[in-house]
Amino acid sequence: FKEFRRVLPQKRPVTERIQDFRELYLPFPESALMDQCARCMDCGVPTCHSGCPLGNLIPDWNESVYRNRWQRAVDQLHRTNNFPEFTGRICPAPCEAACTLNIDDAPVTIKNIELSIVEKAWEEGWIQPQIAPHKTGKRVAVVGSGPAGMAVAQQLARAGHSISVYEKQDGVGGLLRYGIPDFKLAKQVIKRRMGQMKAEGVKFHVNTHVGSERFPTQRLLDAFDAVVLAGGSEKPRDLPVPGRELQGVHFAMDFLRGSSRVVQDRPGSEEHLISATGKHVVVIGGGDTGSDCIGTSNRHGAASVTQIEILDKPPEKEDKGLTWPEWPNKLRTSTSQEEGCERMWNVTTKEFLGDDDGNLRALKCALVRWDKDEQGRWKMSEVEGSEFEMKAELVTLAMGFVHPVHEGLLTDLGVALD
Repeated sequence: FKEFRRVLPQKRPVTERIQDFRELYLPFPESALMDQCARCMDCGVPTCHSGCPLGNLIPDWNESVYRNRWQRAVDQLHRTNNFPEFTGRICPAPCEAACTLNIDDAPVTIKNIELSIVEKAWEEGWIQPQIAPHKTGKRVAVVGSGPAGMAVAQQLARAGHSISVYEKQDGVGGLLRYGIPDFKLAKQVIKRRMGQMKAEGVKFHVNTHVGSERFPTQRLLDAFDAVVLAGGSEKPRDLPVPGRELQGVHFAMDFLRGSSRVVQDRPGSEEHLISATGKHVVVIGGGDTGSDCIGTSNRHGAASVTQIEILDKPPEKEDKGLTWPEWPNKLRTSTSQEEGCERMWNVTTKEFLGDDDGNLRALKCALVRWDKDEQGRWKMSEVEGSEFEMKAELVTLAMGFVHPVHEGLLTDLGVALD
């Protein structure tokens, strides 16, 4: 790390990439990757392990790549991660925040190394089906085909069980398929891994909504020895203010799903499209989903994009002594935000304003402040006299998800809820 500086892959120019939905990053030279692996110190206490939710063996595969032992590296990578090609593209990389070198704001480029290892493994044909030598005779249903459901299915199939994955959408992948735009995750990446899983014996059933009238929950209980629930937290947080019913106010996932269906040329995709073309777009919510709405709106050709967040603007730089190796609260700029949008903090939406035809025309907003009460809890208050209107013809609500959908499957099973 004293000899080599931190270097990341180059991104396609903004003027080029907002014209299409192809992936953002350019290939990274193998020789430069080895230099990046050389920066890893193989710490006595590798805090990157605890930073990674999967406990990835990061120093181990850094060392293997540095020694040109690529097959060993991909084996180490797969010991803790079924799908490094997914995480290597879309994970926010808390491992890098936890890296010892992040104390000096120059962590090892762990995420890029991870992605490079698995992509080389696919190119070289090292990733092959791992077919169970013996079958147990047990049948397991997995409800939900997102990364959690896919990982469960793969592990159980390799243990010798017969696995069926049920997905209510018309394509496998959960939020990977339609929620995360193609410019962040090309869908060929999902298809490639599905091929391996099918060879391992996993059966995928799409357009199958378990818990609906067409596919009752009891049908699974009768046919399988075990059922795994991997449906995710799909219930979006709503914004029940006056004017919510106006044309032009949508949940972020409806907007993203409709756009992704068109990009992927799915049957009947045009009827689901919510277009941002030529419109003044406001994204409510400052997280990853909001960022995906920004990138998608810019690619549609929006007239303007504004992102509003109710919380305070984070600090430009964290206090390492207080935060490291934990994930810090700091100002981050995503690739989509780089492409063009106005960002506003401490803004609350009080009302959606419409025209005579019921179409959204503006937001009535106000500024807020956050103060601690006597018990040390944060309390929000509106700044007096701070109301203003913001032009908006399309709003996406990207304020997170509150819990799984209860109706149907979970209600039928009597699952306890906290």
